[in-house]
Amino acid sequence: MSSTGHESTGHEITTPGRPRLEEVADGVFAYLQPDGTWWINNTGFLAGSRGVISVDSCSTERRTRAYLEAVRSVTDRPVRTLINTHHHGDHTFGNHLFGGATIVAHERTRESVLAWGAPVAAPVWTDVDWGEFTLEPPFLTYTEGVTVWADDLRCEVRHVGTPAHTTNDSIVWIPEKSVLFCGDLLFNGGTPFLLQGSVAGAITVLEEVVAPLGAGTIVPGHGPVAGPELIDRVLGYLRFVQATAKEGREAGLSPLDAARETDLGPYAELTDPERLVGNLHRAYSELDGAPPGAEMDTLTALSDMITYNGGRPLTCRA
Repeated sequence: MSSTGHESTGHEITTPGRPRLEEVADGVFAYLQPDGTWWINNTGFLAGSRGVISVDSCSTERRTRAYLEAVRSVTDRPVRTLINTHHHGDHTFGNHLFGGATIVAHERTRESVLAWGAPVAAPVWTDVDWGEFTLEPPFLTYTEGVTVWADDLRCEVRHVGTPAHTTNDSIVWIPEKSVLFCGDLLFNGGTPFLLQGSVAGAITVLEEVVAPLGAGTIVPGHGPVAGPELIDRVLGYLRFVQATAKEGREAGLSPLDAARETDLGPYAELTDPERLVGNLHRAYSELDGAPPGAEMDTLTALSDMITYNGGRPLTCRA
């Protein structure tokens, strides 16, 4: 694996850290945005001789423009294809800045992007400067997967088959380079978040879809580039959530109270620990027999997360 780092001088993003490019294989780049907390995601791209394939956009106009400048620091070829790994705004709100690139995603990603609509001021998070925004959903969609090519480099885009982080997650697998862009199926250093997906489904996907690939290099949706060991670390957390939910349910505790009484142990070092509350809401619903990805009361879960956070809005530095 070829790996080098480059500072992005884009729009001079310095807080909470400077984004950087990491060449994870020849012509394959991860764009990493510290510190990977709320609304601060990773993207990446493949630089071909005729054009660029981008994996995801960013949450704000400023961050997306900085990412596009980082792409131009590597190649003068245009971004011809933009793949959205799922519908969340930190991966899609910047879609409109890609100059007419073909936006590719699972059909439910398109539906969910349209349903979410524009970013709005919300008391859940501290204030964010979203910048200019135009709703730009994917317009080339698939049900199972599609293959795209950077010159002769095969890039397999696959829906994971079941709700996990969301109801519409896809991975981007480059088998010749053993590089996997996994969207938010994996967080490195941050707390996974399954409120709009499935705890059980995420475990299934990591065990049956992601791990069998044998990827040597994994670009997570948030946090530093990692190796396959990240899969087991995230699986450990997900099983911890399931065990905590079972114990809390048996004790008659609400998800919020179960979270308050839980010792995070080795997971205390993860950022955004309040996500445990939302994850427990999802795990409780699954214990009650709800299918993966079923609709649930997300507003109550988010309110409980704020309560767990001392009554303060969740910190967003995007």
